[in-house]
Amino acid sequence: MAFLLRKKNVLSLEGKVAVITGAASGIGLGVSQLLSAYGAKVVMIDVDDKGEEEAQNLINAGRVAIFKKCDVTSLKEVKKTVNDIKDTFGRMDILFNNAGVTVRKTVVDIDESEWDFVINVGLKGTYLMSKFVIPIMAAGGGGSIINTGSGWGLKGGDKAAVYCAVKGGIVNLTRAMAIDHGVQNIRVNSVNPGDTNTNMLREEGRQLGCEEIAFLKDSAKGRPLERLGMPEDIANTVLFLASDLSKWITGTAIVVDGGGIA
Repeated sequence: MAFLLRKKNVLSLEGKVAVITGAASGIGLGVSQLLSAYGAKVVMIDVDDKGEEEAQNLINAGRVAIFKKCDVTSLKEVKKTVNDIKDTFGRMDILFNNAGVTVRKTVVDIDESEWDFVINVGLKGTYLMSKFVIPIMAAGGGGSIINTGSGWGLKGGDKAAVYCAVKGGIVNLTRAMAIDHGVQNIRVNSVNPGDTNTNMLREEGRQLGCEEIAFLKDSAKGRPLERLGMPEDIANTVLFLASDLSKWITGTAIVVDGGGIA
């Protein structure tokens, strides 16, 4: 019966505020661009000052965007940044926990400092941002949190022990958060990309001592769709999870990898 009515634009994010970490490049930038195109006011968070320029590009395109330089591993910085966003916009409806780094080594080869760095950015950063955003989101009536996992958060990978640990942790943290905060009308899901054409993927190739073009081609092999992902492929899924189209979806891990796991 409901489908006989004229449907509103359920992808519209007009009036909503989206907070995006790791937003200066790659997937985070692609998500910032797409969510703002659908009407969201976007807050772009990164330690890279390039985010300032990218936010200005969105402003020049007639969208609402601000950049906040913030180290997501620092409780003090995250708390201040979230409070500043609340002072500016008064609400937060969407949180995309996307900041992450990787070191391609085994547990034998990786240094303790490298292990701690990857864990802190990916897993602690997700915890800290969620810790301070959730009360504001709940006070506004709810919202959607999307955490960036990985195909390697659902299965193992070679020479990526700490990355697999972080992404596996994020996938299960997502489920736990969905259980805890559903009563506050907060949905929590993870998006799990396969190899995506970003600077981070190229950095992985450099760490492994691979020639760039050959590494990118090799990363696309074995997928039914026979190509690397692009940031917009991941952004489309984040838009779905941020919008009312997914209003009864929570606690799930959506794989966006061209069929790689299949």
